[in-house]
Amino acid sequence: MKTALTIAGSDSCGGAGIQADIKTMTANGVYAMSAITALTAQNTTGVTGIMEVTPDFLREQIKTVVEDIKPDAVKIGMVSSAELIMEIFEAAKLYSFKNLVVDPVMVATSGAKLLKEEAIITLKETLLPIATVITPNIPEAEVLSGKKIETPYDMETAAISINELYGCAVLLKGGHNLNDANDFLFDGSLGIWFKGKRINNPNTHGTGCTLSSAIACGLAKGKSLKTSVREAKKYISGALGAMLDLGKGSGPMNHAWRIK
Repeated sequence: MKTALTIAGSDSCGGAGIQADIKTMTANGVYAMSAITALTAQNTTGVTGIMEVTPDFLREQIKTVVEDIKPDAVKIGMVSSAELIMEIFEAAKLYSFKNLVVDPVMVATSGAKLLKEEAIITLKETLLPIATVITPNIPEAEVLSGKKIETPYDMETAAISINELYGCAVLLKGGHNLNDANDFLFDGSLGIWFKGKRINNPNTHGTGCTLSSAIACGLAKGKSLKTSVREAKKYISGALGAMLDLGKGSGPMNHAWRIK
């Protein structure tokens, strides 16, 4: 059985973060392992508390897991400090992480930056250059590229710029600001649009975590990046289309929609 490690924050209501990653990996037939960067107290209406782990403890989690079960892919989600980012980078070098999927969680839906400038700089200098693929939304891609994104053409030029800056493949997600669910992948030589059907479901908590984890599953199985993205989008469309409705706010998707 193929394996994947997720390094991210915990979502106590189960819709995003580590919980979404583990559900996604399990539903896609990959054995999931985790290293938690932070605990959160949250539900569908918002976050009420965050407790970040220490760099030493994150290092211990990663070391203990990967020295026993080698991951075939690694997904990195929310990492809120430069110190923790550096720990992950050092582990990636030490253990020769492969199929590294980085979801650069930097900007909230409201537009507010979730990372301090120091952490953003560290992320740019360390994890992005060694990533197989990164999966920014439009506000995050604007931060990484320094370009304003208002049209599909802007998405293409921003993705190409990010690739030139950091050397990683880029899947730029279009559903955040543009009125569609189309994503653009640029791998350094070829650009591909993945057309998506917008699903009228307000419960979209954890879509970014889920997509990046599903891509990691495909890569862990030895599939190409293009195929992994295509299958990940199909999976997330099914999870949204199941129309699960839990909680008082923007609720979670049904990660188990394929399980009868």
